Amino acid sequence: MSTGAIANMPSTTATSGNMGTEFKPTGDAATKVKPCCVCKDEKAARDECMLFSNSSNPQAECEDMVSRYRSCMRGYGFSLP
Repeated sequence: MSTGAIANMPSTTATSGNMGTEFKPTGDAATKVKPCCVCKDEKAARDECMLFSNSSNPQAECEDMVSRYRSCMRGYGFSLP
């Protein structure tokens, strides 16, 4: 290890409370939600409708639930096709 690498090492003692803090997002990135964490009820209803539909055209049958899910995601700033 070079002396430059040692000089760049943090001087605080590593604890379970501060380990990995340099890898955690800060600022706007920390406040943004992930797409997997929002609209869970709408997503579950949409998926259930599409997967368990007895219709010959599940897309048409579940169109209302798909649009509710898309609307919910747009509310969080996500754009779905």
